[in-house]
Amino acid sequence: MLFFFLGNLLAQKEERVTVKILSFNILHGKTTNGSFDLDIIANVIKKADADFVSLQEVDFKTNRAKKYDLPTELGCRTKMASVFGRAMYYDGGEYGEGVLSKYSFLSTKNVALPYTKGNEPRAALEITTVLKSGDTISFIGTHLDHLKDETDKIMQANAIIDSLGNTKLPTLIVGDLNATPDSKTIKILTKKFKKPNHKKAFEGTYPSKTKPTICIDHILFNMAKKWKVLDYEIVCENYASDHCIVVATLVYIP
Repeated sequence: MLFFFLGNLLAQKEERVTVKILSFNILHGKTTNGSFDLDIIANVIKKADADFVSLQEVDFKTNRAKKYDLPTELGCRTKMASVFGRAMYYDGGEYGEGVLSKYSFLSTKNVALPYTKGNEPRAALEITTVLKSGDTISFIGTHLDHLKDETDKIMQANAIIDSLGNTKLPTLIVGDLNATPDSKTIKILTKKFKKPNHKKAFEGTYPSKTKPTICIDHILFNMAKKWKVLDYEIVCENYASDHCIVVATLVYIP
């Protein structure tokens, strides 16, 4: 009987998978001192050693990014799978979101988000993958409107809930949401997705060059009972971007 009990405990432990999540606004490859150095950005990602990375302000073959495909370049430098989701055409190329993953993709989907005419288009990039436990999850990287007026952000949050909020898969939403925890935007998203109950999840993430006072970079998840937060960290690599990076270590419990 003891062997049977211990066997069950070991099986349950093996089913639980730790995943490390990173949100990183990469300032279209431009560091805060004005240089264009993808190795600096890649080294920040490698140091974090995340399983899934949401990249915001990502250029794809623009003139200002020297015609680099930034997600592919960063994927090569970090040895991770990469995918790009266009939000708009820009400067001879495209601009939007990127996702890096240590896991291969089952599928990817780029969702165009609503915006007011004359403002910047936005997108939500979803990847679906299978963890080592055999469980299928979704990971969504996004970057919501930056204006102080929440009109576009509210539309975009509602669109994410409408198009992705009713999924039957365990899902993470990660990125620069340009919205503070007490904003209408976050309140809309947290109808379906939970913000980790960790004190650091409410600390400032912007600006990185001084003491960050504004919490606008977030990691959210649905099915709260299936996720346990082991650690949550705000890392201000102030030479790499004007945003701090957000790193969370989660345990997925089927």
